[in-house]
Amino acid sequence: MYAVSIRGAITVNENSKEAILEATQLMLEEIIKANQIEQKNIIQIHFSATRDLDAVYPAVAARTLGITSASLMCFQEMYVVGSLEKCIRVDMLVEQDGLSRNNVKHQYLREAKRLRPDLVKE
Repeated sequence: MYAVSIRGAITVNENSKEAILEATQLMLEEIIKANQIEQKNIIQIHFSATRDLDAVYPAVAARTLGITSASLMCFQEMYVVGSLEKCIRVDMLVEQDGLSRNNVKHQYLREAKRLRPDLVKE
């Protein structure tokens, strides 16, 4: 068994605590479900948010889901002119039997699908 990185991103319609937490929770649930992850196997989660999202830390959603033994960190995404707005990104490090870089299912939701269309499976 070795660690694998799972990526994801989601957008929100507004900079509110409710919108950020709802979207982050949805993204995490989709990653966990798609990859059949047991929460105890989550080592760490890094979140980034675009500069227009500052109402709450996305990591609060992970704690609400019961992810309490993993390291969580939040960062501001680097601003690039013309980049996707109101976007939360995640990089989850997991150590789980059966998961590898070859079979992991990354989750790009809502408008964030355009960030990595090569990884979006509908």
